[in-house]
Amino acid sequence: EIYQRPPLKSSVARNLRTRKIYYIEVLEIEGQRVLMRVGCEAGTYIRKLCYDMGLALGCGANMEELRRTKAGPFSEDETLVTLHNLKDAYEIWRESGDESALRRTILPVERALRHLPGLVISDSAVDAICHGAPLAAPGLLSLETDIKRGDFVVIYTLKGEAVAIGRAKLSSDEMVAARSGIIASTERVIMDPGVYPRRWKQ
Repeated sequence: EIYQRPPLKSSVARNLRTRKIYYIEVLEIEGQRVLMRVGCEAGTYIRKLCYDMGLALGCGANMEELRRTKAGPFSEDETLVTLHNLKDAYEIWRESGDESALRRTILPVERALRHLPGLVISDSAVDAICHGAPLAAPGLLSLETDIKRGDFVVIYTLKGEAVAIGRAKLSSDEMVAARSGIIASTERVIMDPGVYPRRWKQ
């Protein structure tokens, strides 16, 4: 864990804050230049990290180039496509109706949420969640373990469609035992209302 104050040219307040550095791996050294891979918490300023490392070493240091190779569940090995590939996939779909190339190029929203624990709900609860209602215990069908109170969770349909992002009001064990009450608040609705039939009253 390190202390960082955002640089002068930043979009956030310049308050001292902490960020976790998970690893720094030196890949190459050529003269005064060092190529390294850094795994860090979101919001870490790598330019500032390089500068601070130079201060600590007593030699000074500046970042020359930065390439992001991973963000959340996405890495450049698995998910990067070129704009040319995207354009080609679109043209193939437009001309022939074949959407297979588009489906390989544009990932579903569920892919971006797979790092969060999931709650599976009944079809009868889906539309209420789509309107921003909290998830009550009777609507919960299954869940992942190790959920703690306050954790972000993804609320899924039985088909694996993301309905919303919520915040757990109970731990996994408490959710399993609950017969009534609120399981999770709805923080961000993903699915449009009306996709599943409405089975609730205003």
